[in-house]
Amino acid sequence: MPITVNIEKVRPIIKEKLRAERKPLLEAQDVLYIKAQEVGEDTTAIVAEKQRLRDITNTVDSMTTLDELKAATCKVTE
Repeated sequence: MPITVNIEKVRPIIKEKLRAERKPLLEAQDVLYIKAQEVGEDTTAIVAEKQRLRDITNTVDSMTTLDELKAATCKVTE
């Protein structure tokens, strides 16, 4: 009998993994934001990256395969 994975039960686990992964990334962006503000630099890119990191867990809800969930990461892939 093959093993089946319940995607609905995996999603919260992946979200917690992503939250742990993004925490230091958000903290680093906070530092960059404060430094940019201190010298009057544009913070648009920093704000956009912080929002991308915040929204990353929302993308998990639309994932339908185990491979998509396994590949979920906060890192920018280009």
